[in-house]
Amino acid sequence: MPKKFSLDALRTDGWFERIGEGIGSFQALCEIVGERFFAFSIIVGARITALTVDRRSPDQTIVDFVVGAGDADADLEPQRLSLADFRRRLTGALLVEEDRTEPVPERETDVEAIQLYIGVRYLLLAPLFSYSLRSLVIEGAGAKAEGKLVVLRDGIEETYDIDTFRMRVRAHVREELDRAQSGARSAIDLSKVAEAETASLKKDWTKVIQLLGAWPAPLAIFLRTPEGQMLAPDARALIAKGLGLLGTACVELGEVEQAEEVFRIGIQYAQEGVAAADLFRRLGEALLTSDRAGEAIGPLRRSLAFGGRPDEVMVPLAKAYLKRDRYVAAFACLKDAMNAGVAEKEVAQDLRKIEEKLGPQLTAWKARMIASA
Repeated sequence: MPKKFSLDALRTDGWFERIGEGIGSFQALCEIVGERFFAFSIIVGARITALTVDRRSPDQTIVDFVVGAGDADADLEPQRLSLADFRRRLTGALLVEEDRTEPVPERETDVEAIQLYIGVRYLLLAPLFSYSLRSLVIEGAGAKAEGKLVVLRDGIEETYDIDTFRMRVRAHVREELDRAQSGARSAIDLSKVAEAETASLKKDWTKVIQLLGAWPAPLAIFLRTPEGQMLAPDARALIAKGLGLLGTACVELGEVEQAEEVFRIGIQYAQEGVAAADLFRRLGEALLTSDRAGEAIGPLRRSLAFGGRPDEVMVPLAKAYLKRDRYVAAFACLKDAMNAGVAEKEVAQDLRKIEEKLGPQLTAWKARMIASA
């Protein structure tokens, strides 16, 4: 007669989420490494000690980690891999089949024996793929004894022999790596631009980078291919828009050098027109943000030349001129900005600075303009 052991005492549902409650950087690690891959690292005992994030090419993010359980980090051999290689290392460790030498458990109270029989690794992997283990059924006796697992998945009860269940879980692990690698290969998904634009309007800059952060490296290469050179104008414009959103997100997160590179790639795709004007404006604003006002003037003027809107371009251009002590040019830009619809109160502080510097000369000029009106 089959023996049925309840697995209530061994069920690990929610173990990963509970661990996350005690890790301050849990959400960030899940977003960068991947939620399941972070869980894999815990299962195989690889503790991440540092991440050097490459937002332009996320797979090239550097992962520093140690493996083992020493008394201190110094007792363990530090290792460093790219995120792509780290994921492959984790997957490889989980796909190694363990020798099944554990005896069939005899009593439901022998929790450790049941754990070893099923495999601790599989008890932890199961809930990551929505399997909730309900019971272990032992059929037969002695050398002919076979174990079957009763599991609940998506509300449906299923039964697997132990070996089949293990193979199924390993297949899920392998699929997770395949998905990650496929995602890297098809990083340029133009449908993400609309989602990134929505995130940008909400000032969710991290989300923008998650959606588009993998674009620059493959796009820089694609531009040099015959296919890239023959790209349709609509596709070029959409790519340029996406890179504009990405570059601005980088600026907002303090990564101005990366933003500059992103904008320059985008300008190559835009070539001319409104898309180029928008990117030149964003590049000029990024340079202005990083105290490179002199370098910002050129891109901002080119934005105007390509049809950039004066109400968007003139104010940052005026600020760039101000920082270079070119007060007359700055004043002219602010006048054009106000003529284009910018409220005077928005530029009042810059106007005061100009009036302080130009003094009576500006007052006399204003009087002449009023008299000639």
